[in-house]
Amino acid sequence: MKIIWLGHGSFRIETEDKVLLLDPWLNGNPMLEETQHEAAIAGATHILLTHMHFDHVVDVLPLAKKLGVPVAGQYDVLSHWGETEGIEALGFNKGGTVDLGGPKLSMVPASHSSTFGSTDGPKAGGSEVGFMLHAEGKTVYISGDTGIMADMDWMGDYYKPQVGILSAGGHFTMDMKGAAYAAKRYFNFETVIPCHYKTFPILEQSAQDLIDGLPGVNVVEPQVMKAIEI
Repeated sequence: MKIIWLGHGSFRIETEDKVLLLDPWLNGNPMLEETQHEAAIAGATHILLTHMHFDHVVDVLPLAKKLGVPVAGQYDVLSHWGETEGIEALGFNKGGTVDLGGPKLSMVPASHSSTFGSTDGPKAGGSEVGFMLHAEGKTVYISGDTGIMADMDWMGDYYKPQVGILSAGGHFTMDMKGAAYAAKRYFNFETVIPCHYKTFPILEQSAQDLIDGLPGVNVVEPQVMKAIEI
């Protein structure tokens, strides 16, 4: 399995014969150069969406239409898009699992928000979620944007993920110390990959507190468009 950071909360995950784009943010993403966009999405088979904030959703519909690939995410949003946008929608909900043609994706809770702007002000877009990706005999916890939450207790015990992709930039999500606390208390990760950091000055710029807080865990600071092999 190859996990490739596209900057911020966006990833390209290559596993088995699938290429999964997680919250792909291309246009306006200050960490991903325009010359890297086509390589980032090449061969994509699925798009995964955690919530409706602009930095996670803005390119989802355009890419789904351009690439002709299904989008997996929270049922309320995806069922609406399936009816109105002409895309293939894999809408499901927390506790459910869908088959991506080999890899399987379970939806789990997150603690954040999931609104989008309108002329009438913010509107709710389903609910924020995370995922457990089951592939190649491994389980990867994709936290999505979240704070520390008690649900991590049963999630770690039930799914037993070996790898954690954790939002850890602070301000909008857990910070590095918080992510280290959650990883140590609720999970038994072999590898942890931080995300949702460095993008803007308001976010944490280093993962050192996460590294220091998880001795014995392989904490990998991702580099944009550089594959992490799991």
